[in-house]
Amino acid sequence: ALSSVLILNGPNLNLLGSREPDVYGTASLQNHIESASAAAAAHGLTVKSLQSNSEAELVEAIHSATGTVDAIIINAGALTHYSWSLHDALRSFKGNKIEVHLSNPSAREDFRHVSVVSGVVDGSISGFGGLSYVLAIHALVALHAS
Repeated sequence: ALSSVLILNGPNLNLLGSREPDVYGTASLQNHIESASAAAAAHGLTVKSLQSNSEAELVEAIHSATGTVDAIIINAGALTHYSWSLHDALRSFKGNKIEVHLSNPSAREDFRHVSVVSGVVDGSISGFGGLSYVLAIHALVALHAS
């Protein structure tokens, strides 16, 4: 049964709201976490969240998630495109995993077109701004309902 979700956010996502608002919008990361938490609460789910600019801290959080949360939503930021350590850590987590991006990486610079994370998650949601986090909550609920 799905009861808890960990939302992980990678490098520079602490700057949301002020960093490139034309790309990422004006909402803060806290605004996005609150929206996702409200969507989760409507389904009786609890949300934990962590933002880190440290790849190692994100890997440790994934390791620690085993046995403590049922699912992970991850916006790995730029680590999406080259972090094989995140790939391996996510692969070791047995629960559901959803990759999230505020922007649509496929519509951006070439280096953003490859995700080394997408092959080890259940699905990817991108391009919907902060709604991407809420959609990820709904996706997890749907996965557990089927």
